[in-house]
Amino acid sequence: MTQETAEIDPVSAPGPAMVTQRQRGSASEVFRVFLRLGLTSFGGPVAHLGYFRAEFVDRRRWLDEPAFADIVALCQFLPGPASSQVGISLGILRAGLPGALAAWLGFTTPSALVMILFGYGVTAFGDLSRAAWLHGLKIVAVAVVAQAVWGMARNLCPDRERATVAAGSAILALAVPSAPGQIGAIIAGGLIGWGMLRNGPAMPLGARLAIHVPRPCSVAAALAFPILLFGLPLLAAAVPSHAIALFDSFYRSGALVFGGGHVVLPLLQAEVVPPGWVTNDAFLAGYGAAQAVPGPLFTFAAYLGTVMGAAPNGWLGGLICLVAIFLPSFLLLIGALPFWDSLRRLPMVQSALRGVNAAVVGLLLAALYKPVWTSAILTPADFAIGTLAFLLLVLWAVPPWLVVVLGAVAATVVASLPGLSIAF
Repeated sequence: MTQETAEIDPVSAPGPAMVTQRQRGSASEVFRVFLRLGLTSFGGPVAHLGYFRAEFVDRRRWLDEPAFADIVALCQFLPGPASSQVGISLGILRAGLPGALAAWLGFTTPSALVMILFGYGVTAFGDLSRAAWLHGLKIVAVAVVAQAVWGMARNLCPDRERATVAAGSAILALAVPSAPGQIGAIIAGGLIGWGMLRNGPAMPLGARLAIHVPRPCSVAAALAFPILLFGLPLLAAAVPSHAIALFDSFYRSGALVFGGGHVVLPLLQAEVVPPGWVTNDAFLAGYGAAQAVPGPLFTFAAYLGTVMGAAPNGWLGGLICLVAIFLPSFLLLIGALPFWDSLRRLPMVQSALRGVNAAVVGLLLAALYKPVWTSAILTPADFAIGTLAFLLLVLWAVPPWLVVVLGAVAATVVASLPGLSIAF
């Protein structure tokens, strides 16, 4: 059962306040949609944003393109896994705090379960890194990201000024392939927008973001983030508990990493290998398995908690590490989102967002090339499958999950044909 809530937008309306309608859904609806995405969203964080855009902007119309781009921009600023944070934000917009939890559970549970099982030694399928079907999933990710870049560029870079910002952002991200390069591109885009794009057309913000979070909860979450960040190390030093030490290490990893899942890996390795909690061989084996599962790469934490040498380990250790590494994202988003909608409507912030959104398009363009394209398109057969997947998504409007299945099947068939085997 859903209900509609009327929301007044006094900023974007030319004249009298405009009343718009926003559809609010249930947590169970959010969970079902994100569970399907959690089962089919291969390709890493950038591909996840493409899946989200296709599902929630194009197909379900839970929000419009500018609102989606603004949420992506906010999550790029915040530490933590950007794609998971976008998913949590979409859950909040649709069904409040229960929706945030439902989105996270749906998107995270499939890969977390697989990683915990892998930690218990379920390796019957052997090395998946060279499987043809997995390579097919990577090829489809190229098409998904290309569709997202194409659609967002048409809406967010319609003039030469913003197209130039996007190109510069892509060049900077490729020249400095790390979190500082990404953050620097966004900051530069914001400054250019603030200084040079003030006279641009009004941004089509539409209705206010329906953020169903009480302000006291937002303030409490914003305060809890630094309290835990600085308080947990003191607690871990004062109380000789491996569970507290685990929670502290993984909370700090989730709170201090910028740039997405792959950036957190060296941080986690420094936390768990030198103390002897996890051997380096076990760490690398889990990292390899994490590349073969859908959903967020941060579920690697569940594997690490499972293979810990000291209790709590097993499934309990996996859950502790999983909750700890995602908790900063929840606290930051709950604390920031209610204020973000008001900020993004200020004229000065709108000017900056014109440049920021163009920079985000550039970051997606850079990621489309590396690592998405460079890790997937290795042969002419790969290019052919990727082109067909792009056509199915853009021209034939085939659901992304079905394109994922078709891509895996196509790659497997091509690999079995003499002379057309896919190079790895």
